[in-house]
Amino acid sequence: MKRIAKIGILLTLAITLFSSCYGGYYYVSARPAEPYYVRPASPYYGAVWIDGEWDWQNGRYAYIGGHWEKPHPGRVWIRGSWQQGSRGYAWHRGYWK
Repeated sequence: MKRIAKIGILLTLAITLFSSCYGGYYYVSARPAEPYYVRPASPYYGAVWIDGEWDWQNGRYAYIGGHWEKPHPGRVWIRGSWQQGSRGYAWHRGYWK
């Protein structure tokens, strides 16, 4: 009985570990059109513009507008992009590199 309990605990831990490794990509058959908007003026000298991103909300991609951000010394912003795969298109978020 103890052996079955130990196996159950190990399986639960393994499932939890591997489910946390999921990349979080949601696929759609067509890329949504990016909305047009005017970029506001920089709030201060040296601010970095971060382009808008797509976020998965309520079963679809929703556009989150861009914003100005404080620069990260020695790093550059890599813009997010749509990647096409065998299952359709998925949004890969931007990041500081």
